[in-house]
Amino acid sequence: MVEKRITIINNAGLHTRPAATIVKIAAQFKSEFFILKDDLDINGKSIIGVMTLAAAKGSELTLTFDGPDEVEMAEAITEYFNKGFDEL
Repeated sequence: MVEKRITIINNAGLHTRPAATIVKIAAQFKSEFFILKDDLDINGKSIIGVMTLAAAKGSELTLTFDGPDEVEMAEAITEYFNKGFDEL
């Protein structure tokens, strides 16, 4: 299992477009992917789950990846978060 701690850095937070892109990236991998915010732990491959987070700028999230391609998946998704969802 791979675990990453990230902070939302773009001004608009985790809104519809980046949520959809996260799910699209995650769907390319076999591993499981979960996002934890406060006490809410959601499936990162579910658009409804990701939208439920309502993660604003500055929110701290824990991403967990588990499966055969967890390292590659963690790199791809973490990179997208670290680029501010291509909105910086």
